[in-house]
Amino acid sequence: RTWRRGTTRNPLRNPTRVPIVGTMTGAAPLVLVYSSNARHRAEITAALGTRPAPDRPPITVLEAATAPAVIARLDEGGVALVVLDGEAAPAGGMGLARQVRDEIEPCPPLLVITARRADGWLARWSQADDWVSHPLDPFELAGAAGRLLATATL
Repeated sequence: RTWRRGTTRNPLRNPTRVPIVGTMTGAAPLVLVYSSNARHRAEITAALGTRPAPDRPPITVLEAATAPAVIARLDEGGVALVVLDGEAAPAGGMGLARQVRDEIEPCPPLLVITARRADGWLARWSQADDWVSHPLDPFELAGAAGRLLATATL
């Protein structure tokens, strides 16, 4: 299906349009989580928690199941961090990270989740700002997200 902007139904499964948020307004930073697998999105969201770093404000998590949904949301702006599942299909998170880095300006920090620690070289190739591997350690993921959110500029 083709989704149109401004409609009440959108690919991000949010019943209304997501407002652009930023840390300067005191609003919660928006973290976009991409995976084609709903269980993985839920696992990532749970591992991030509501406040990845104690010195940062609580976050708002928005999930995306397709690469076009990620691009569309990033085009709207206001995203403080993007967490990408490297094993998503048909568009993998590492390829999407490289595309986003090349096409979105300004590009928010990118955090890639790889299938195994040995895939770190792929995360570096994708030009991600940081990466963690499966099995997900909530402390490692939240720590990486907190570091990247601290450097995010909106």
